Amino acid sequence: MKKFVINGGNKLYGTVDINGAKNAAVAILPAVLMSSGICVLDNVPDIADVKSYIKILEHLGCEVTREGKSLTIDPRGVHRTDARTEEVRSMRGSYYLIGALLARFGQSVVDLQGGCPIGARPIDQHLKGFESLGATVEVKDGATVSHSEHLKGAHVFFDVVTVGATINVMLAATMADGQTILENAAREPHVVDLANFLNTMGADIKGAGTDVIRINGVKSLKGCSYSVIPDQIEAATYMLAVAGCGGEVEITNVIPKHLESISAKLLEMGVEIDERDDSVIVRSNKRLKSCNVKTLAYPGFPTDVQQPMTAVMTIAEGRSTVNESIYESRFMHLDELNKMGALAVYTERIATIEGVPFLRGTKVNATDLRAGAALVIAGLMAQGTTEVYEIEHIDRGYPHIEEKFQALGADIIRVEE
Repeated sequence: MKKFVINGGNKLYGTVDINGAKNAAVAILPAVLMSSGICVLDNVPDIADVKSYIKILEHLGCEVTREGKSLTIDPRGVHRTDARTEEVRSMRGSYYLIGALLARFGQSVVDLQGGCPIGARPIDQHLKGFESLGATVEVKDGATVSHSEHLKGAHVFFDVVTVGATINVMLAATMADGQTILENAAREPHVVDLANFLNTMGADIKGAGTDVIRINGVKSLKGCSYSVIPDQIEAATYMLAVAGCGGEVEITNVIPKHLESISAKLLEMGVEIDERDDSVIVRSNKRLKSCNVKTLAYPGFPTDVQQPMTAVMTIAEGRSTVNESIYESRFMHLDELNKMGALAVYTERIATIEGVPFLRGTKVNATDLRAGAALVIAGLMAQGTTEVYEIEHIDRGYPHIEEKFQALGADIIRVEE
């Protein structure tokens, strides 16, 4: 069993470099399957989800080599369309294989996906989009089975704004005959990054980053070289850690515009933010003020940052509230924070947090990826020693998180019992 042991109370100083975006990487990797040539991807994060995706691609017939942050993927030998492995079942983002395999081969069998237990995340909008393009899709024997003799462009209006369905249907539509229009589409940075990658391979996609995406289908895609965008969520996590612990840290390799909703809330709480071209400097030297947050689709406050934000709210002066409008059941980590002395109460969608002067270290469990990040931040802020268990969740999205915090002056180590 692995855990983090954290002795809290140290302020953070120095520089931390942000990796490529997890959410972009897990969309771009299956898109490589659609290429007729070799793809070289740079700035790929060294995280568990990427390692799982590499195993999936190899299972399907790709040749994959890694050198530092660069992946070279040759999909020309792909010979199967059944993705039924433990890696597929354990990772939510593996459902993008459906759209990619449908586009290239007209069929797929993909095991039902896992990921973090943060409430219902149905794929009905994915299925609606695939069926609009002319595919037949059914769920049987624990897998999503899809088939199409001929994908055709269509007009798809999503009932809700959904990142997953926007990406998945965009993948399938890229090689469908005619034009596809996606309305009420998600605008997140990783949706734009995937569209840019597909266009680099020869796709014809316009409007990514708006709520209407137009895709003119192409017959084939070629290999290319591409660099994944920086991780907005990882950057926000380090920003919040500095806010809660105090100190001054420059966070490099970021796109400051992607961080505006987080920066705005930290400024409201009394943190100093200095934006540069590709970095932000975060300074925190006094007790934080409370604030209210509502999670929204981009460019609103990201649901993936909600849990780390609540960790910082626990020591802010006054009462903070969080309205989680994206997922239900994303407050389980508050029970763990309360073990550390926080005063948080919550319903399915609303949390109220009364700030306390300090947290106390204890043993806590990471229930999911972003909850784990929240507990690491709480441990860094707390008095005494915190032990964070089930850190395999954290490794899914944060490369070498303990080493990065150590470099900033934190007392955190990884221990295997």
